[in-house]
Amino acid sequence: MNHLKVKETKCEYRKNPLGLDVPNPRISWTIDADRRGTLQQAYRLQVFLSKDELENTFWDTGKIDSEQSIHIEYNGPKLTSRTRYYYRVKIWDNFGQESDWSELAWWETALLQSSEWQAKWITPNPDELDPLMEQVFLLRKQFELKEGVESARIYATSAGLYELSLNGKRVGDELLTPGWTSYDHRLQYQTYDVTEQLLQGTNALGIALADGWYKGDLTWLDKRHIYGDRRAALLQLHVRYEDGTEEMIGTNSTWKASTGPILMSEIYHGEVYDARLEKSGWDSAYYDDTNWKGVVIYNLPMDHLVAQENWPSRVTEQIYPVSIIVTPAGDTVLDMGQNMVGRIRLKVTAPKGTRIVLQHAEVLDKEGNIYFGNLRKAKQTVEYITKGEGSEEYAPYFTFQGFRYVKVEGYPNQEKGLPLENFIGEVIHSDMEPTGEFECSNQMVNQLQQNIVWGQRGNFVDVPTDCPQRDERLGWTGDAQVFIRTALFNYQGGPFFTKWLRDLKADQRSNGSVPFVVPNALKDYVSSMWGDETYTSSAWGDAATVCPWTLYLCYGDRRILSEQYESMKAWVEFIRSQGENEYLWDTGFHFGDWLALDAEEDSYFGATPVHLVATAYYALSTRILRDIAAVLEKNEDFTDYSELLVGIIAKFNQTFISADNHMIAQTQTANILPLMFDLVGGDVRKQIAHDLNELIVKNDYHLTTGFVGTPYLCIALSENGYHDTAVKLLLQETYPSWLYSIKKGATTIWEHWDGIKEDGSFWSDDMNSFNHYAYGAIGDWMYRFVAGLDLDEAKPAYKHIRIHPRINGGEMTFVRVKHNSMYGQIVSAWSLSDENITIEVNVPANTKATIILPFAQLKSVKESGVLLPDVEGVSNVNQIEEGVSLEAGSGTYRFVYQNELILNSKK
Repeated sequence: MNHLKVKETKCEYRKNPLGLDVPNPRISWTIDADRRGTLQQAYRLQVFLSKDELENTFWDTGKIDSEQSIHIEYNGPKLTSRTRYYYRVKIWDNFGQESDWSELAWWETALLQSSEWQAKWITPNPDELDPLMEQVFLLRKQFELKEGVESARIYATSAGLYELSLNGKRVGDELLTPGWTSYDHRLQYQTYDVTEQLLQGTNALGIALADGWYKGDLTWLDKRHIYGDRRAALLQLHVRYEDGTEEMIGTNSTWKASTGPILMSEIYHGEVYDARLEKSGWDSAYYDDTNWKGVVIYNLPMDHLVAQENWPSRVTEQIYPVSIIVTPAGDTVLDMGQNMVGRIRLKVTAPKGTRIVLQHAEVLDKEGNIYFGNLRKAKQTVEYITKGEGSEEYAPYFTFQGFRYVKVEGYPNQEKGLPLENFIGEVIHSDMEPTGEFECSNQMVNQLQQNIVWGQRGNFVDVPTDCPQRDERLGWTGDAQVFIRTALFNYQGGPFFTKWLRDLKADQRSNGSVPFVVPNALKDYVSSMWGDETYTSSAWGDAATVCPWTLYLCYGDRRILSEQYESMKAWVEFIRSQGENEYLWDTGFHFGDWLALDAEEDSYFGATPVHLVATAYYALSTRILRDIAAVLEKNEDFTDYSELLVGIIAKFNQTFISADNHMIAQTQTANILPLMFDLVGGDVRKQIAHDLNELIVKNDYHLTTGFVGTPYLCIALSENGYHDTAVKLLLQETYPSWLYSIKKGATTIWEHWDGIKEDGSFWSDDMNSFNHYAYGAIGDWMYRFVAGLDLDEAKPAYKHIRIHPRINGGEMTFVRVKHNSMYGQIVSAWSLSDENITIEVNVPANTKATIILPFAQLKSVKESGVLLPDVEGVSNVNQIEEGVSLEAGSGTYRFVYQNELILNSKK
């Protein structure tokens, strides 16, 4: 009997999400089948109000004839707030089989209407506690509950950062809540199941409240109070009893306030914790809060509250120091072995009042001393003062650091050595599900992949930041859009980017321009530097179109296209309104090919003309908007933007390309963009591709590109007949190259190609992050071209998979990539021996793949020992110029054929 099973059911990308405010949640699933070529033919989805009464359906689709197994939209009766909905799925396949019902899964709604917030925003009474003080506030409330609690939920948020406790125990494991959004327009709240933490009788709630992104020190400009100058908290505890009655305990004027042991906590600067000031039991029942201060109701809106959208930030891994270094300067330094983002958990036994100071940094200088220069004004310093009552343990609450090295001062007897087991690195980032793996025969390239992943983890702390260590850590739009395709391969980024794009839309100006950073913490600075009308740059503002489109391509998410459509359209229309010619963007400020190596001395701006970059991106965004109009069946817009695109391309060719088919600006990036954005064709395309290749060859296979050119460089080469050059660039070990930094010991991606120079000196203190993911966008090319795993834009989310490994002459002998798509795991792997080429592929159920076997001769290809074309699951087998092409249904395949590369090299 054949096997057919529904597995991995998810709602809004999540397994059993608690606290959704989506009125029509979407259900997705994967299929486990042991028969090749399995496709779903029909499905049935049922929703229930009780897991114990499955005979009473709340909504039943009935049997729907459809292959669709992702983003099935709930379309039943209107959902109710604070309700758990259970669901299950069964399917039928193309072989006439019917699956069993899937395991029961669920989602639970939060507060679907802002009017359901009955609690009040509260803040400590400013007459009793200075609202501008650095100390973290403590808020508490004691309350009574009757017997027979059936379930209980807390809905909570803050102006600032908060942490909850109930009856002396922490609530949840989320960190840095409520996250960073465009607070003026949108503020997330979190939902917690606290049923098991409640007691019959007397209970107590506690809230610790810090400045965070809301009112703390942000940007390099020493800006504070960007969103407000008061911390405040909002909380509702809903208790449901077994007898059907309910009770609500919320923040109001009866709460009490005080300060505690956290004397200072800042995103950039770290935390100071004096354990002698701990108020033991402050968040428990029967604590004497007689001397605590009062709170007041604070007037903050409720109508911009949204349930948690992003993956929460959590501790996702623990790592231990690999060594202790005593530097030439005499400092005692921990080496974590990995440039990480998070915090150190400290354990110590010491006399009362012992002050232990941890200073965090990314690298050592050429003398071997710990280097703090690139932190700029960020202190990244944690201080812990002991209470002296035996073994103590502490980790910072409301901050995070970017570091590999930690300077330790004041630890007891540290001159005799530090106990490494008493220092634990806790890695913190948005807790996204890992979805991608890449490995190959070159260990330095494997390290590059690890550096890309660690760079993403470190900079995806609720927003896609540029860097995690200095006084910046902002959601730069340009960095996000060049990296998003790589990011979505490595991790499930649907909720992460959905949340961030909603903030982009919220911070977009009425004229359609998109800020440099989202959330927009730089607004006043930008206005003062360049005026209100600038506010934006090409390749940065284009995140408005590139990011939603990439989410759609990778996940088939039409809803994000609909949500962001007006934002995308406004962005393109903003560009269209600039200057005198609607087909050319030749006005305003632009970053251009930022940090390119062909920049003039002491300049950050690459040599590629900024208006060439701007017009190329204008074409890209217009093309994306045209294609989205087609997906959403907006026919008038499709026609309009098709015509606009034709005009832009013509003007680009007229303005930036010479009569003899060369780019007038002969930089690598100037030649990359028209190839990548499909702005040229025919002989012009061939000439520009040739010129690009020549520029690299003449530079001894070194790049000169910056933030705009680098992500596309190898793709442009591989797509236009110069894959060998692209591989040489990847494997280049001398400066400038991806592997140069690895030879210098990098464990994350650098901001500058020469962040550390050959002689060990540094590029600059001003802007020299050693954890800056933009150049990690090379990963996209590695996965799609070296490993050969790609998608078909006409059938997004890998519904139709393209497998085409570009095997290159022996520099690598094997490559393997795995990706957990919305339909299941895809594998593309190849290996070389002197005799054979082996291609291994896994195609998940309910998808198909086009596979190209490079250098293959049809007469010699076997799959699992059977000659093509007589292979189950395989069809449309053809000999083509590149090798053999075929179509494959779902299943695992292993193709083996003669290694023509070796044979040809011996002739």
